[in-house]
Amino acid sequence: MVSIGSVARRVRAYGGQFLLLAALALVITLVISGVPRVVNGHTQQGLRAHLDTVAPQQRDVAYSTGPVMATDGGALVPAHQADLAALESRMPPVVRRMVEQRWFSAETPAGRVRGPDLAAENLLVDLGLRAVPGIEEAGTIVEGRWPADAPKDQPVQVAIAAEVAGKLNLRVGSRLTLAPPGPVSPDAPPRVPLTVVGLFQPRDGADGFWDGLPPLLRVVEPPGDAQPFIGVGVVDAAALNRQAAAGWPLTFGWRYRLGADGIDARELDKVIDGLQQLTREAVGRNLVQGLDIPLRQFAAEVDSARTVLGVIAAGVLATLAGLVVLAAGLLVRRRRAEFTLLRARGGASTTSAGRSLAETLLVVLPAAVLGWLLGGLAPGASGQTLWLAVVATVLVAAAPPVATLVASTGGVGRRDLVRSRPTARRLTVEAGLLVLAALAVVLLRRRGLTPGEVDPLLVSVPVLLAVAAAVVAMRLYPWPLRLVSRLAARARGSVAFLGTARAGRSVVAVPLVVVVLAIATAAFCAVTAAGIEASRDRAASRTVPADALILGERIAPDTGAELERLPGVRAASPVLHEAGQRLAKDADGTDTRLGGVTVLMVDGPALARMARQADVDVTVPAALLAPAGGTGPLPAVVSPTVAAELAAAGLADSAFVSAQGQRYEFRVAERAESFPLRRADGGRFVVLPWQSLPRRDYAAVPTGFLVAGDGLDAEALRRAGDAGQSRFQTGGTVTGKAPPRGVEVLTYAETRRQVGEGGANGVLAFGFAAGAGGGTALGLLAIAFTVLAGARERGQVLSRLRTLGLSRRQWRGLLLVELAPLVGASVVTGALVGTALPLLLTPVLGLSAFTDGVAVRVAFEPSLVAAVVALGALALAFAVTVEALNNRRMRLGEVLRLGEEN
Repeated sequence: MVSIGSVARRVRAYGGQFLLLAALALVITLVISGVPRVVNGHTQQGLRAHLDTVAPQQRDVAYSTGPVMATDGGALVPAHQADLAALESRMPPVVRRMVEQRWFSAETPAGRVRGPDLAAENLLVDLGLRAVPGIEEAGTIVEGRWPADAPKDQPVQVAIAAEVAGKLNLRVGSRLTLAPPGPVSPDAPPRVPLTVVGLFQPRDGADGFWDGLPPLLRVVEPPGDAQPFIGVGVVDAAALNRQAAAGWPLTFGWRYRLGADGIDARELDKVIDGLQQLTREAVGRNLVQGLDIPLRQFAAEVDSARTVLGVIAAGVLATLAGLVVLAAGLLVRRRRAEFTLLRARGGASTTSAGRSLAETLLVVLPAAVLGWLLGGLAPGASGQTLWLAVVATVLVAAAPPVATLVASTGGVGRRDLVRSRPTARRLTVEAGLLVLAALAVVLLRRRGLTPGEVDPLLVSVPVLLAVAAAVVAMRLYPWPLRLVSRLAARARGSVAFLGTARAGRSVVAVPLVVVVLAIATAAFCAVTAAGIEASRDRAASRTVPADALILGERIAPDTGAELERLPGVRAASPVLHEAGQRLAKDADGTDTRLGGVTVLMVDGPALARMARQADVDVTVPAALLAPAGGTGPLPAVVSPTVAAELAAAGLADSAFVSAQGQRYEFRVAERAESFPLRRADGGRFVVLPWQSLPRRDYAAVPTGFLVAGDGLDAEALRRAGDAGQSRFQTGGTVTGKAPPRGVEVLTYAETRRQVGEGGANGVLAFGFAAGAGGGTALGLLAIAFTVLAGARERGQVLSRLRTLGLSRRQWRGLLLVELAPLVGASVVTGALVGTALPLLLTPVLGLSAFTDGVAVRVAFEPSLVAAVVALGALALAFAVTVEALNNRRMRLGEVLRLGEEN
């Protein structure tokens, strides 16, 4: 029978070692419980932020019908309005929980409307009649009243948006006649007299109530000459029923606005499947929804982030497991004499293990429960990891008993004086580990992985590589130490000789592996994060290869000079962008029957200067730097697809492409997968050098400008661009209509910010920060364990050397010389492994989801060298501090008297 009192007394006697074990158990369960909650919280926040960037209309699930005719004289509108609740009730639960608002509408097809007020302005108008329940609460009458159901012999009462009425020259009291759409026939429904009884405006123009096509609040402009304006008038539902009974067809719509509050990020796949289920089950109705597209984009980011987090978590948990082994070994090493005495007195081999298990359970279980409860306080939804915490607790509790069983029960002499040779079995295991690590890397690169899943092979590769590298370092680093030790033996002074000799004889297998694991995890996070940031810079420069970019339709060429006069602007360069242009064989326009291309014209030298001034990662191809005044075909940068098609058609040296009605001859000078101002997936483009364009009767007109400068005012750039667009529209011989929209201004800084924010970026940033910080802290803790493990032996040596005249300063030097090889080898090896891991794993991690589609390229970071040196210095200083505190606690004289071993 095990006495709880005796167990508690032994725990108290070895309180320091048990405290370390309890702290590790607490940290492990805290990580297992708290980190998934934090990740889920960041994911939920990222999902809300991501959906906030989606246009509100894209979050609508919209049902509609084709034309419905009244067959039995029943009221069509009330019957279909009742389906608003019925359709929602049939939605999958995960989708139904997201519904925030719902709307119903019924309307007639737009027919030609005539009246004196329209004729006065010679307006051609098509008008639809729509019944929208709830409009009285969403809108405000500014003149007149809301329509009601008029008697059968009276005109149908209509309310029109005030802005629409102003565009169409209508007012309260306007008389109109609505004709049915289509050709006149005896079966056509009768014409409908209308009277405008009210003008309204929205209480909130951004309210989703007003969304819908055609819009209620504005007129749809005619797409061309002799085309009508399209508007919508609001009528009473009863009046619409009467029109249906008279033969007018009605169409019905049910719209549901989905919000982020009703969606759980953990059920993202279920939501996407539910939206697809709606599409499959929309029998007899048309369904339009676009929310699955942004949700799939976010899901891809989450899957990639979870994959990276799996790699980081594997490194952190493996490091914690190594620390548990170190702590258990330290505990058993302190009590080896006790366990040997138990065996000498006739105890079985399991007696010591049973005693160790009882003591460990008394300490580990409360610490593990406390860690789990503290982790539960973290914000975010539960990660359902209780089973993992139970397994981890069992393993931590089993570590000291297992260490007790496998520990040597022989003499407790000074093992540091013996240089042990590795056995054949150990060498075989180490060689097998190296082969296994190499094989795992090859299999992972060939097989790939399924994003978002915890792949055992993926999470094991970093651990295997780190352990394999540690084994190699453990076998290699004693060799230079022996050489240094021989040289130190011939030199004056004992510090270097004693330090290198002790370092060469020390057994450092587990400590070195643990430190390498920890530092490799931290370096992996730092290097990968730096690679992602650099790739985001390239993604931003791909869109805006200068400090700012102005995009419009056609902008007056003198706008460049206007821009350069603005405060902060150093230079402005024109660009031309036209999509859907055809390639031709000759100047007459003989079609090549190849696909359409996007034509870009840029001033190559100006673009290169702006990229340098803006410090953006853009390399201008040499073909675009051709000087002005050249003859022959223009040198062009062409996408590989187009270049291959031109080569197959024998047109690589001479082909023609149109831009703004002018045809330009070009030759394929260079190929490029992508080009700034074009997305990476835009596979068909031709880029021409603006400065080399031949003279034409009608010169190329910019559709945008690149701007270089400091402290740019986006609003001032927008005003200058709009003014230039208006000058071109109105300044020619033939005056064009007003531009349909203003220019768009993109700044590099804002584009870069958008690439690095939103989505699951918060999850990834947390993972990198936690991995880098946790890996560094755990590495220092492993070094502290290493110091504590040899503290007793070093204390005895120091006590003897102090009696021989060794000063405190020399002792510190001795400790530095002894620990520097271990710390240096482990930190450098861990940094090398952490740098190599991104190179091996980046192709399968799917990190391009965080860089706007740009492939993540990991490069050597010079700052990593400085970080390694700083970390090594910090580790050595930390080790000396731990040793000093430990010696002060143990009192070196007592160590020599009580623990002396000969």
